Amino acid sequence: MKIILVTQYFWPETFIINDLAKTLVAQGHEVQVFTGKPNYPEGKVFPGYTSHGCDRELYAKKIPVFRAPLRPRGRGAIGLTLNYLSFVFNGIRFFPKALQTGGKPYDVIFVFAPSPILSMLPAVLLKWKAKAHLAVWVQDLWPESLRATGFVRSRFLLFCVGVLVRALYAFSDTLLIQSRAFKTSVMRYASESKIVYYPNCYAQNVAEKTMQTEIPAELLAFMEQNFCLVFAGNLGTAQSLETLVAAATRLKHLPRCKLIIVGAGSMYAWLVAQKDALGLDNMYLVGRFPSSEMPHFFSRAAGLLVTLRKSNVFSLTVPSKLQAYLAAGRPIIAALDGEGARIVQEARAGFCCAAEDSAELARAIERLFHMSAAERIQLGDSGQRYFAANFEMNAQGRRLIEILEERIAQDREVKR
Repeated sequence: MKIILVTQYFWPETFIINDLAKTLVAQGHEVQVFTGKPNYPEGKVFPGYTSHGCDRELYAKKIPVFRAPLRPRGRGAIGLTLNYLSFVFNGIRFFPKALQTGGKPYDVIFVFAPSPILSMLPAVLLKWKAKAHLAVWVQDLWPESLRATGFVRSRFLLFCVGVLVRALYAFSDTLLIQSRAFKTSVMRYASESKIVYYPNCYAQNVAEKTMQTEIPAELLAFMEQNFCLVFAGNLGTAQSLETLVAAATRLKHLPRCKLIIVGAGSMYAWLVAQKDALGLDNMYLVGRFPSSEMPHFFSRAAGLLVTLRKSNVFSLTVPSKLQAYLAAGRPIIAALDGEGARIVQEARAGFCCAAEDSAELARAIERLFHMSAAERIQLGDSGQRYFAANFEMNAQGRRLIEILEERIAQDREVKR
């Protein structure tokens, strides 16, 4: 299959779409990527890139990548809004010109669509030019997410976004939803016949302790000497980091129990201030590391933490880190509602409590702390088996192609 991948976020930014693109190519498909300049999550263009001009490069030595100019995210709502709009504007301006239409025709325009759904707009033009099937992998619910995060409060603006979402979904041929719970919300803006469940997946990577790593040796040694719970990923408002801080405060009486927070984002400075103000010697902010380093953290963790804010839209979402956590074979402690909690419980991979409930989160961590090593291994093994059956990257890559081939065949049948 010949695939055009449209995504605002791509390597060297850390997103699952990077590994999925490599997996599809390894399985014999042709992928060409249209994206912007990497600047997530810190809001600065990565070294080796500039925000202006178009670039072409190869990812993993096989995948052509075209990069349009992009205004970096910077800090604050205005910078983020301009970042989103610059991807839309420059994608519409440059992507169709960069599309190579010679040779075998493209089968699919595949859009990786975390927030904002606006990133789908350039793909609509590519669909017309390439005359290909347009499939959108919906990672986030708009306008619900805008309301939940407080990014937009105006009812009129939220209504306008809803109208835009309805129009964008109308241009799509297939809407892939990463959570089964998304279906009812997406059906408000699109026909049920377009909607197919396709979960996030993860390329399992087991790190041996002898493998080379950028992580400081003293940090790895510290983790091996203590009972460490790892939280990895974006440090933003949606992650309910206040819950982690409050739980850390409640766990001071367990001196060997440490919270290791790996990542960067808009709430990082707040976390640093809270650590100092509350004297949280049991909470360590170690900064951002590439996704390739995560197995080194996970393999030394006694458990893995995931938290989300209390919100109806977040209860429908499956955090993308959850698949990586299950693959790691470590117990999971989750303070979240809805679909994410259901997966942890169904997998029998750890303990759940309600979103934003720091007291119950602390109790769950303390419960894990007092379990035997064999009991913790049993939780991790159960989660790993669930991952293999539901989220393993190679199997899900094949499943994606099956879905797309079936949908394209249905389109052809309708047009006859």
